[in-house]
Amino acid sequence: MSLRRRLPGLLLAALVALPVLVFIGWPIGMVLARGFVVAGPMPEWRLRDATEQALALLPEDRRAAAVARWAVPRSTQEEVEALATAFRLAGVTPPWDLTAPFDTQREAAAAARTALAPEAQARIAQLLPVAAIMRHRRVALAFQVRDQLSPEAFEALRTGEEWRIGLDHYLAPLHDAHLRRAALNSLGFALFACLMTTAVAFALAFAVNRDGVRWPGLLRAITLLPLVAPPVLVATAVIMLFGRRGLVTDGLLEKGLCLIDADETNIYGIAGVMLAQVLSFVPAAFIVLDNTLRRQDGRMEEAAAILGASRRSTFWEVTLPLAAPGLKRAVVLVFILSLTDFGNPLLLAGRDVPVIAAVIYDEMTAFRNTGLASALCVLLLAPGLAVHLALERMGRRKRYDAGAGAGTVPEAALPVAWRRGLGAVSLLVAASILAVYVTVMAGAFTQEWGVAWRPTLEHFAAVGTGYGSSERGVAVVWDSLWVAALAAPLGGALGVLLAFVIERIRPPGREALAFLALLPAVLPGLIFGVGYILAFNLPFGLESLALTGTGAVLVLNILFGNMFVAVLAARASLQRMDPAIEEAAEGLGAGLLRRFIEITAPLLRGALLLGTLYVFVDGMTTLSSMIFLVSGDHKLASVAIFNHAGSGDYGQAAAKSVVILAWAGLAMAVIWWLEQRGGRRLAGLR
Repeated sequence: MSLRRRLPGLLLAALVALPVLVFIGWPIGMVLARGFVVAGPMPEWRLRDATEQALALLPEDRRAAAVARWAVPRSTQEEVEALATAFRLAGVTPPWDLTAPFDTQREAAAAARTALAPEAQARIAQLLPVAAIMRHRRVALAFQVRDQLSPEAFEALRTGEEWRIGLDHYLAPLHDAHLRRAALNSLGFALFACLMTTAVAFALAFAVNRDGVRWPGLLRAITLLPLVAPPVLVATAVIMLFGRRGLVTDGLLEKGLCLIDADETNIYGIAGVMLAQVLSFVPAAFIVLDNTLRRQDGRMEEAAAILGASRRSTFWEVTLPLAAPGLKRAVVLVFILSLTDFGNPLLLAGRDVPVIAAVIYDEMTAFRNTGLASALCVLLLAPGLAVHLALERMGRRKRYDAGAGAGTVPEAALPVAWRRGLGAVSLLVAASILAVYVTVMAGAFTQEWGVAWRPTLEHFAAVGTGYGSSERGVAVVWDSLWVAALAAPLGGALGVLLAFVIERIRPPGREALAFLALLPAVLPGLIFGVGYILAFNLPFGLESLALTGTGAVLVLNILFGNMFVAVLAARASLQRMDPAIEEAAEGLGAGLLRRFIEITAPLLRGALLLGTLYVFVDGMTTLSSMIFLVSGDHKLASVAIFNHAGSGDYGQAAAKSVVILAWAGLAMAVIWWLEQRGGRRLAGLR
């Protein structure tokens, strides 16, 4: 193909690739790089040079007076520390005990100074004023010459720190007991969540696909409900039921039956985090396992039964091994979700049970320690990758084939005992999920949960009053709505266009571009949020390019963080689509843009709608990346819900959750209607 024919496609590829590189590659790269950048104490000789250079900027008359004034120690401690610094600057190790009381050190230092050679004594006397200033008067000097220094030089002189490349942040968990404890807690929660959640999700998927329950469609729908809920909805409901003011613990067991003290016996702690994580992550694991079991060939189980295998043997030797790929993916998925979860641990365990994800949140919001936060984000990937590699090695020599009868259900009915057991598990999980939603609905219309049970609509007021009034009221939901509504169609359209570039134009580096577009799907949202802070807080040192604190950064983060669904769906459709249709249009003289708009895009309508819906729903409910990007002028409902739940304002949290669920349901209904309408139109055209 001639360059002239390829040129429009290459230009389109460049236009599509550029925003992907800027808004996905750059933030992720910043996180990877920032973890190696360490702010540490400046070597004393460098600090001496910086101090002398700053003194040289003072006018000569002011310099002499300042040195004379600042060089005089104000205490014995300052005198001893300045003298020890002067010794080191002169290349002499202080020969006295630097841990002794300062009065003792003063006498020993004087004796050591007297014992030196005359040349060394003169050198120390020359360095002593600079040593005293750099140790104790450096901040005053920095502000005296601030206007004559660059911002970087001023900060270096003021703090006495410099930037360097090192592994300090990555090695911090080895030296910090708090980080080690947080890491162990995170691993413990992740191991429990992946094992328990995968087992429960497999039982539900098995019940749905093997007629283990009476209404499998209803059970599937209930199980998937938490997917469109705010991420801390489950934790909020658990607190409202079993917390210190919980309906069960306080209302029933303490005040009703006088069996417990709700202040002492409640869900807060490790047990609460485990319960919330299992209920929160069951839908994600269920999707994987439901798809796995639905594609199995039921005739293989029937063949095993014909050969005399019992139902139990068939399950352990046929059904379970064939489901191994799905089980592995579910385990890894839940393991990573638990590792990166900070909402449930913070709400249900607070800082008493630290986890790495919550430490990252604290380092970013409280301490502004972006280096350590970036390193911890990267370290969060290691356990999930290790689990994935270990599970892949376990079955690397096995081949899994669904067979020609994939999707067929075994005709033999499950034993009665199995049906009862699966029914009990399904009923427990479905009842728990429904209890979460019923509790939140009730809390939205209750004046003050656990205190005043009177029904009210005040939580649905547009603007609230009282403590935290800037987030009270459902008006903040409108902020989330416009952000999600703006990001959704852009994300869906850009994802479809990117898939078209990869599959049809096929530019150089297309696989790298596809991999980059899919990275947000496998990386924790924490990394994406931290990356946007690092990349767009002060790009290239230019304040005019800063995006943080604006609504644009929220839209861009949601758009590029969830675009991968449209990319995957559109690529799958394009791979099944015969390119001869587009080639025929090209032969008739249709240009690239016309072919895409009139032929390809209508056939990718389903992928576009699916990608748009996913971006919208996630934009309404996302927390992990948005919590770093919201500002006083641009708030999001998901972050407000987290803050309300943490402060015990359950009515406000519940009301916003209800409104978000309503909008998510409406969006799914609109997308379904558009899909049905589009399907009928395509059928008519055929």
